[in-house]
Amino acid sequence: MDVDIVVIGMGPGGEEVAGSLAEAGLEVVAIEHRLVGGECPYWGCIPSKTMVRAADALAEGRRIPDLAGRAVIEPGWAPVAGRIREMTNDWDDKVAVDRFTGKGGTLVRGKGRITGPGEVTAGDEVFHARKGVVIATGTDPMVPPIDGLHGTPYWTSREAIETTRVPESLIILGGGAIGCELAQVFARFGSRVTVVEAAPRLLAVEEPEASDLVRETFEHEGIEVRTGVKAERVRYDDGFTVNDDLRAEQLLVAIGRRTNVRGLGLAAVGLDEGARFVEVDDRLRAADGVWAVGDVTGKGAFTHVAIYQARIAVRDILGQEGPRAEYRALPHVTFTDPEVGSVGLTEQQACDQGLDVRVHHTDLANSTRGWIHRAEGLIKLIESDGRLVGGTAAGPMGGELLGALTVAIHGDVPVERLRHMMYAFPTFHRAIEDALL
Repeated sequence: MDVDIVVIGMGPGGEEVAGSLAEAGLEVVAIEHRLVGGECPYWGCIPSKTMVRAADALAEGRRIPDLAGRAVIEPGWAPVAGRIREMTNDWDDKVAVDRFTGKGGTLVRGKGRITGPGEVTAGDEVFHARKGVVIATGTDPMVPPIDGLHGTPYWTSREAIETTRVPESLIILGGGAIGCELAQVFARFGSRVTVVEAAPRLLAVEEPEASDLVRETFEHEGIEVRTGVKAERVRYDDGFTVNDDLRAEQLLVAIGRRTNVRGLGLAAVGLDEGARFVEVDDRLRAADGVWAVGDVTGKGAFTHVAIYQARIAVRDILGQEGPRAEYRALPHVTFTDPEVGSVGLTEQQACDQGLDVRVHHTDLANSTRGWIHRAEGLIKLIESDGRLVGGTAAGPMGGELLGALTVAIHGDVPVERLRHMMYAFPTFHRAIEDALL
């Protein structure tokens, strides 16, 4: 069958590419063996942040005695589980499928494999793409080969999202963003949680000050944190035992995600089948007539990266001029409480690149809004050559504070201009001025 474009994978990036090109009048075939929409709407960003929102509401209620009187807080998981089933349509992608086919696209259920230049095979069907192929196969939860783990009823993030009950106790392997967010959620709903992280600290990709703040909060809330500990053994007998000394009703494996590139037939278009990622240029081209977007490119496993890349790839496929991909102002947020928002380089990354670095720092608790909220947090800014190259905002609404820092880095705004800008009083983002001064 001859078509214009074949899109392999219909996560956020693939869906954006396929839908946009179909709307532009191209004949588009999209191949997906799971749910159209990918991880984000069914197990990732949206349902997990629904859980976070519910847990934060409990935490706010528990702050009432310190701020406003008395309150009785009784956690209940049923509304959370019900809301997640509502927003995911009980893990049914009919709405997403109809959205795509309504634009004129054709969906094929199955796994796509590149079998030649411009040729993709899915089951018994072979498609010849006149304009090219787009790879958008995303990632899966990574499960390490830990002795005794295989065959046990452990959770990944998917099972954690789908659960209809809160376990009495929970061990989480992995202290990255997913592990930390879910740790705080389940702890606030009454689970006894232990986080086991092989790295020396939680959120190892963030600034150390932000990692320390999250750990202090966790320990204050009763979450046990064990860093510098590798899970070597797992035993299951009506409960999980890790390394002979940690015991819990449930085990959640949240050590990261792996790309879905093996079995795609990359060698058929001259690409390395053994590579971890699909290398792309600033127009998201991987080879002649091949584009890749999203997690498989290794530029950041975030929905906003996938959609950003997808829009650039769409323009390139349609022969339209426009900005090319750049990542120096790539933002990301860990939705713990305090929330950790980061953009650009950390201090260590900037130093590793040989940049002449100046660091600006302020304690959010010393700001007027921080005092009003009785909030812990910080802002840390990394300056080089008179411009910001990185920033971290940890505290209430840290991800929203990140907007101003992202604009400053993306727009290459001189630090001197930022110092002489008016910041609304009393807001959290006014602490950016405090840091710069």
